[in-house]
Amino acid sequence: MEDNQQSKQATDRSDLISDDGKNCKSIVCQRCGSKVLCAGMASLAEKELFLPSMRKKSNLSSGDTSVDGDTLTAHWFVDDMFTFENVGFTKDVGRIKYLICADCEIGPIGWHCLDDKKCFYIAVDRVDHV
Repeated sequence: MEDNQQSKQATDRSDLISDDGKNCKSIVCQRCGSKVLCAGMASLAEKELFLPSMRKKSNLSSGDTSVDGDTLTAHWFVDDMFTFENVGFTKDVGRIKYLICADCEIGPIGWHCLDDKKCFYIAVDRVDHV
């Protein structure tokens, strides 16, 4: 069953990618439906990143040292923060800023390292595609 789920996920992802390797559907917040990225603006990237569990922004930057979350590997990648339609950033957490929905402030939906000004990642599993 696990292999079947993995192959289904891979098939689902191929349905999300256009011939030129970009997202063929708009990327929206799972909670409120706010548009995060328009179609054709991001590339699929395989990069292993840890994201804390989804919650409101006020809970993301707290000093809680025991963080539960997920290690995710499939992300939408953009190289310019102005590519986003609607995204917010948390306060710095070490050298990381987490990306959140700017409307409902749920997140993190993505990740940005302050050491690299041209890398912004949105987790495929933390957003919807319409």
